[in-house]
Amino acid sequence: MNAASAGALVFYGATGDLAFRKVFPALQRMVKAGVLDVPVIGVARRGWSLERLQSRARESVERHGGGVDPVAFPKLMRLLRYVEGEYAAPATFDAIRKALGDAPSPVHYLAIPQGLFEVVVGELGRTACGSGARLVLEMPFGTDLASARNLNAVVHRCFEESAIFRIDHYLGKETVQ
Repeated sequence: MNAASAGALVFYGATGDLAFRKVFPALQRMVKAGVLDVPVIGVARRGWSLERLQSRARESVERHGGGVDPVAFPKLMRLLRYVEGEYAAPATFDAIRKALGDAPSPVHYLAIPQGLFEVVVGELGRTACGSGARLVLEMPFGTDLASARNLNAVVHRCFEESAIFRIDHYLGKETVQ
């Protein structure tokens, strides 16, 4: 996946532990490396403001990202947007669609419990947020072979296999450092 060709990065679970420990530090590294220069839309169920999410991002990179980079972090904050809402609520995905504007080929990164994958992917399909998009899923992917096959079937209703990326964030973290 070429981050430079994405029109936006939408990441679900923006207020969660995975975002706090891994995602925000990785986003700062990507900005610093010059491979992330598109809107970054954080989506979460908590009723936070953008300012609260930015504060959480700062705390994240201070604790888990080696500190705030004086150039990359302010740029990341200018790119960061926030959409609050329940993952099963159509209004949440209507707000995401609006936040995307005319962004071509957005990347949807599901840093959420796998039990929510089906709901989110279904809403992406319903609202056409998944049209021309790519999907990144955190491992584990299913709890056994049958559940993994079920998740694959769900994901393939909206995304071609070439647009789906299943990642292990621990392995990915080792790769980007």
